Amino acid sequence: MDTPVTPIMAAAAPLRRVRARIDAACGALLRALVGPAAGFAIFVLVWQGIALLAPAIPTPGKTWDAARELFAHPFYDNGPNDQGIGWNILASLQRVATGFGLAAVIGIPVGFAIGRFKALNAMMSPIISLLRPVSPLAWLPLGLLLFKAANPAAIWAIFICSIWPMIVNTAVGVSRVPQDYLNVARVLDLSEWKVLTRVLLPAVLPYVLTGVRLSIGTAWLVIVAAEMLTGGTGIGFWLWDEWNNLKVEHIVIAIFVIGIVGLLLEVLLMQLARRYTYTEE
Repeated sequence: MDTPVTPIMAAAAPLRRVRARIDAACGALLRALVGPAAGFAIFVLVWQGIALLAPAIPTPGKTWDAARELFAHPFYDNGPNDQGIGWNILASLQRVATGFGLAAVIGIPVGFAIGRFKALNAMMSPIISLLRPVSPLAWLPLGLLLFKAANPAAIWAIFICSIWPMIVNTAVGVSRVPQDYLNVARVLDLSEWKVLTRVLLPAVLPYVLTGVRLSIGTAWLVIVAAEMLTGGTGIGFWLWDEWNNLKVEHIVIAIFVIGIVGLLLEVLLMQLARRYTYTEE
């Protein structure tokens, strides 16, 4: 004999389903956090052990106390050579944005042209193959010679290291566009501009964004090293200045800050690339 469903039981059923969904979501979140938490705990333990063996290395606790004090006032300004870490991070990000933006404005169109025209590809490929492996810091003295100032020289180093991944990935994307797409465009008698905007750009956009993602990671690596050499403001200069002041705990903090900012830039561009990457269902 079936048990009759009372109004109270009927009202409780949706609540049980909601509770089950909440429990499932909490379980999934807990499982996702267990691995990273365990890895970070092991990292801290290893760090503590190294600090005990090498007293010059600050312990996690000492570094944490220094970080709390440092980030209590991240935007103080006592002159050009004594500014808070917040101003130094923003100065580095501004240089990266400028050099990276110039590289995108030039590199992406050049990549389209190289991938679209075989003659240009044959002419430019040897030059790109020759210059791409050169360390970006090798270009820094040339930037100082040309611009006579540290800030534009650092931007020049970022530009020259950011442009190659965008050119190469864009050119590869254009060269892999199915020939059928171009044949249809030819049958429809589309202009070169419409071929670019209606056919090539949608198909190549995932490749372009991959080049952009690779470039921004390289640019953030280069700016730290460039600022160590050129001075002024910036997270690289701040790190080197703290070394000169023998504040080792601040050096460790700078390493974490550089890693976190680089990770955030990477995640942001990965999300953007995923948004414009299409897969066949």
